[in-house]
Amino acid sequence: MIRLTFKELLAATGAREVRPHHGEPMVGVSTDSRSVRPGELFVALSGPNFDGTRFAPGAAAAGAAALLVREGGMLDLEALPPGIGVAVHDDPLRALGDLAAWHRSRLKAPVIAITGSCGKTSTKNILAQLLQQAGETVASPGSFNNAIGVPLTLFLADEDTDFVVVEVGTSGPGEIAALCRIARPDVGLVTNVGASHLLGLGSVDGVAEEKSALPASLSDTGLLIVNDDCRYSKLMRSRNRGRTIGFSVDGDGASDLDATDVLFHSGGTSFRLDGVEVASPLLGTHNVQNLLAALAVCDGLSVPRAKVLPAVQRLAGARRRMERHELGELTVFDDSYNSNPSSALAAVRVLEGLFGYRRRVLVLGDMLELGELAAELHHQVGMEAARAGLEVVVAVGELAKAAAAGALEGGMPPEAVHHLERAEDAARVVPDLVRHGDAVLVKASRALALERVVDALIARHRREAC
Repeated sequence: MIRLTFKELLAATGAREVRPHHGEPMVGVSTDSRSVRPGELFVALSGPNFDGTRFAPGAAAAGAAALLVREGGMLDLEALPPGIGVAVHDDPLRALGDLAAWHRSRLKAPVIAITGSCGKTSTKNILAQLLQQAGETVASPGSFNNAIGVPLTLFLADEDTDFVVVEVGTSGPGEIAALCRIARPDVGLVTNVGASHLLGLGSVDGVAEEKSALPASLSDTGLLIVNDDCRYSKLMRSRNRGRTIGFSVDGDGASDLDATDVLFHSGGTSFRLDGVEVASPLLGTHNVQNLLAALAVCDGLSVPRAKVLPAVQRLAGARRRMERHELGELTVFDDSYNSNPSSALAAVRVLEGLFGYRRRVLVLGDMLELGELAAELHHQVGMEAARAGLEVVVAVGELAKAAAAGALEGGMPPEAVHHLERAEDAARVVPDLVRHGDAVLVKASRALALERVVDALIARHRREAC
């Protein structure tokens, strides 16, 4: 974890001291006054409609060693506990990034940055679990992938860290380039490019251009990992000046890592890689791609496969990302954390590959930030659900009406397709709709809170088990 003096804070950020700091160097950085720990630096972030300076006294009372607040913010210096240093900056968020860039320059560990339209967090979690077999690994908590999350991730690393894994997200042009200037990655991984954040990026080509900022940020000695199954892999390769490793599940042998003989079963997925059978508890072709991406990073960093492959069988998925719940004779897959067309289609393929269940039920919520293409893209997912032979589709939300229409147009019978307006409606209806022996997959953008459906199914199971 970052350790720094008040003087180093001022030098790294250009902040101005308004109250001297007395005491030990600061250890750790927090932007949340509710969770600040003794000895940390508290950075009071501000926005157009709020001033985080008002939370600074609470952070000081919780034990913060120093405060970095907005220039001109209202703060009673005399009321602060003794010894707490205070610095001011006209843009605390920029100061946070500058401090992270300064700390990054001190790290000896390679920094791996991951971006993509979907699979970022899952791949990050897989990679962190594999790299942990070879050394001390710091990885982004949750989905810390923006101008706040990337710095906070870097602050967790120190001289004892062997690997740093950061997730790099975007919602508009230039954001990935800005995050890469902070993280200065040694390894860049682009999981895929698809229809995501179209409101900010305009088109899938715009998404690809934004994602290509990651390979463009790598130095001549850097390493790029690309998904050769993605139609934009050539663009990513063209932006990289260093070495590139590609991966694929097509099985044509053209990539550096090529999965063959991919099989899906109730316990997960298996495939062959360079003649060796690999078994993973994670479901779906998309998770084979995620695992290949992580293994490619390990190869590029000269981490022996013999050291990491045994850990593959013990991989744990992220919460609410294809998280599996066995509820008696009902199987529920909670993939409610986020959604876009690529990941929704991947969810359909997961259900398509399941056998031995009475019915396969897709609960699909709105996919957000798709702009003018929203109706068309939802419709495509519904059509694909019908083509895959799913027995039941429950569409939740205004945009998801188009998915229900697509499922009907694709040939599903009307009694198998349901549309509900809100998550609370789905949480009430779905438990009565499903039957013993069904497999249910819940997929939606985070804002819909469709985890309520999963929670309702779990609650019903617990009541029945009593």
